[in-house]
Amino acid sequence: MARFILVSLAAGVLFAALDGVLNANPFAQKLLACYKPIARSQVLVAAGLAIDVAYGFLMAALFLLLRASLPGPPVVKGLSFGLIAWFFRVAMGVAGQWVMFTIPGETLLYLLFAGLVEMALLGVFYGATLRA
Repeated sequence: MARFILVSLAAGVLFAALDGVLNANPFAQKLLACYKPIARSQVLVAAGLAIDVAYGFLMAALFLLLRASLPGPPVVKGLSFGLIAWFFRVAMGVAGQWVMFTIPGETLLYLLFAGLVEMALLGVFYGATLRA
């Protein structure tokens, strides 16, 4: 149980760090400028960190539930989990934005790629650190 808590907390911090790196870099800021009319003037850092830590716990629990049904050794299981999370969290969200909003294609592609990197890294982290 202690391992689960530590891994979940670490995953939440990793989630927050990856969000920062992937969304606050100059290239991303240029692509994400289309959201400026509806974006907050300042990010709610404490709320964002709390949400990412909650995601860390929920995703760790889901990984443990699905672990036995995922293929391969632990890290491959984690990568498989990350790809599943990417599809349901990122790809479906980007597809929804594409059909509902006028968002530049480059921005949507960046969101897909950045989300793939984030979910793959988190999945590999879970696979490498969580045991049944």
